[in-house]
Amino acid sequence: MVYWQKKAGDDCTVKEKILACLPPDYPWAEYLHWYDSVGSTNDVLKQLALNGAPEGTAVLAARQTNGHGRMGRSFHSPAGKGVYLSLLLRPDCDPNQLLHLTCAVGVAMCRALEESTGLRPGIKWTNDLVYGKRKLGGILTTLGLTSDHRVDYAITGIGINCFQQLPDFPPELQGTATSLSMLTDEPVAAEAVAASMLVQLHAMSDGLFSQKQQLMDSYRSRCITLGQQISLVRGNELRHGTAVDVDADGALVVDFGGHLETVSSGEVSVRGMYGYV
Repeated sequence: MVYWQKKAGDDCTVKEKILACLPPDYPWAEYLHWYDSVGSTNDVLKQLALNGAPEGTAVLAARQTNGHGRMGRSFHSPAGKGVYLSLLLRPDCDPNQLLHLTCAVGVAMCRALEESTGLRPGIKWTNDLVYGKRKLGGILTTLGLTSDHRVDYAITGIGINCFQQLPDFPPELQGTATSLSMLTDEPVAAEAVAASMLVQLHAMSDGLFSQKQQLMDSYRSRCITLGQQISLVRGNELRHGTAVDVDADGALVVDFGGHLETVSSGEVSVRGMYGYV
């Protein structure tokens, strides 16, 4: 299996390389798990969470055979082509207080990619990392609740396309996907990307509640959906409008012909992206 940046005579494991890229004061280094292949990093981490794993536990893999996307879709996760990472949080709160978590993770991932690659990606509401009009990565957040309906754990899974060239994507994705290697002339060091993701996720967790307004302001500034014509699909219903804002909890505010509504579910397509014309 060929993955990441292995040189001749290099005996370091991928996990060791990631750890070497982390700052000495990164507090969750001992909770890092690396796998060559898993079904889904989110699924592996869920089992660890149910077994009592602490906050900050992270699962990374070179390959997912059953990567999950939003709304039941799969996430294309071929061997050695991306960073597939899931992180465990254990905030003591009501689930309604975590409605902005995916937005906060999106901001953290944009900062991580800026730091590690110099690229400045945007966010397509609510969970796609994009560059130009192509998808660079995705985020999937899941919660587990206690018997009294408090948050037991929150798992955020992130997949970033790193080394693909266009032929590496399935035909149905070749018109909409991109990778770090396709966007930069510089070599991509996936271990540095992964380390930056971990560092930024830790920083995000520290400010998830105390810096919520700043996180949401940053999300709005990076959200390419705002100001765009969108289509909204809910079941058999199809509506068209203009995205005008993202509210404090991450819902999209849409102008449907002079009538504003907040959208927190359903499929939103942006005109000019992903085949919507």
